[in-house]
Amino acid sequence: MNIALAQLNPTVGDLDGNLEKIRFSLEESQRAGADLLLFPELFLTGYPPRDLLEREAFINNCEESLEKLKRISATRPQTAILVGGISRAHHQSGKRLHNCAFFLAAGELLFVQAKSLLPAYDVFDETRYFEPADKVRTFSWRDEIIGISICEDAWNEADGDHQPLYDRNPLLQLRQAGATLLINLSASPYYLGKDELRAELLCRQCRRLKLPLLMVNQIGGNDELIFDGGSLAITPSGEIWEQAPQFIEKIIYVNSCELKTCPAPKLGRKCREDELDRLENALVLGISDYFRKCGFNRAVIGLSGGIDSALTCALAVKALGAGHVRGITMPSPYSSPGSVADSLHLAENLGIAFDVLPIDTIFQGYRSSLENIFAGTSEGLAEENLQARIRGNLLMAVANKFNLLLLATGNKSELAVGYCTLYGDMCGGLAPISDLPKGMVYKLAFHLNRNREIIPAATLDKEPSAELRPDQKDLDSLPPYDLLDQVLELYIDEGLDEMEIRHRTGFATDTIERIITLIKRNEYKRRQASPGLKVTGKAFGCGRRMPIAARF
Repeated sequence: MNIALAQLNPTVGDLDGNLEKIRFSLEESQRAGADLLLFPELFLTGYPPRDLLEREAFINNCEESLEKLKRISATRPQTAILVGGISRAHHQSGKRLHNCAFFLAAGELLFVQAKSLLPAYDVFDETRYFEPADKVRTFSWRDEIIGISICEDAWNEADGDHQPLYDRNPLLQLRQAGATLLINLSASPYYLGKDELRAELLCRQCRRLKLPLLMVNQIGGNDELIFDGGSLAITPSGEIWEQAPQFIEKIIYVNSCELKTCPAPKLGRKCREDELDRLENALVLGISDYFRKCGFNRAVIGLSGGIDSALTCALAVKALGAGHVRGITMPSPYSSPGSVADSLHLAENLGIAFDVLPIDTIFQGYRSSLENIFAGTSEGLAEENLQARIRGNLLMAVANKFNLLLLATGNKSELAVGYCTLYGDMCGGLAPISDLPKGMVYKLAFHLNRNREIIPAATLDKEPSAELRPDQKDLDSLPPYDLLDQVLELYIDEGLDEMEIRHRTGFATDTIERIITLIKRNEYKRRQASPGLKVTGKAFGCGRRMPIAARF
């Protein structure tokens, strides 16, 4: 059987637009001689639809979309369709919806399989909406007995090194039901290392079950999540036989007979990239899709001459084009001459529009207005933050005037410990690098410069500074970033406590405790931050839900 895997980019809630992608892919796949066309998990709705699933009108429209899909299927009877969507759960108790795979051929809905394992960790909250499948079933089509699973259904395994997450293994159940071919419809989001983890897990499952597997994954950015694609065809011996490229829409074709009988993987079919290439592509896709799906096409960015704003700007230009990005530098009395020069140099390298808006006069006006209230006090954090908030106001004014989306430029290290200003440098509609620790910011910046200078050398070489007071340096307020980033990874990503971190790193107890205290104290800031793009295993945002008013 010739099978097409349509690794496409749906938009959440755009039911007609997603149907049009199916229609176009069906025409192309039939011309290529495909017997079966696969689409990712919840492709009809886009993933994740979140609380749209609680709106009756949305559910009704999804049911209408399925009827439209039947009519589309009838126009191309030679190619069957397997696609993810939602259906009502006909139970007297429990959730009212299933996350389903629909099998259609020649205009008829022939088979439906609900998802069995519903993830409720990190960014996933599927038990909020869905009822799991009562059982898994196989069905016969052409020369195969097909077993369908949906994303998490394939993520349960048990051997000497891996603890099972659930008390059932749908893939094993499908094998026991006689499946000769496993198909997995996925919406598996990206983070650093996730693609290797996903491939290794699926290969282990195939080796254990001695069955071939096709996994079709969506690509695209939906809010904080980025989906990398990388759809796979895996042999019964657990070898990757075919792999779609990451971060682009692509239809790949696999013959199920060849997949079972091939002696070795196809040469040159594993599409691998350097980790920093993948990170760059992920962030560029996340930015471009966020703009496109939210109805924006132009960005404004505050340029400080530092590495964070430079990296954010460079990524925005890759995502949107130089003609769609505007940089503004806003020097204060404490800005170094190099900050303006480095911002201008960056803008020239990127070919973007560039403005200089000094804030000296505005800053003095604020200080004059507050003079009586602040009388008898020494200058400090309030005056420093005034500068950041003035810049935030100016950037938002430009964004409002010209229908631009302001990009916040803070990184994960700063956001973790609160080294940022509410309603100042935290202003924005998207924070593209807010899940990048400072060390990774530098690595990615050097990576962008691998072929030519994009980010000025002076920006890469200078010591980080907020430049809100004379001779200020980040190290005046923070531990060294290499130390800070190690503690953040162990505490936030791995969930270790102070004692475990000290044992792992050898760092001083008071340093570790200080960092953790800052993380806890600044939860309220992160709750008000711009949405960011998740690229690590544990990002701030929808996958990390910590209380604000708490004492633990």
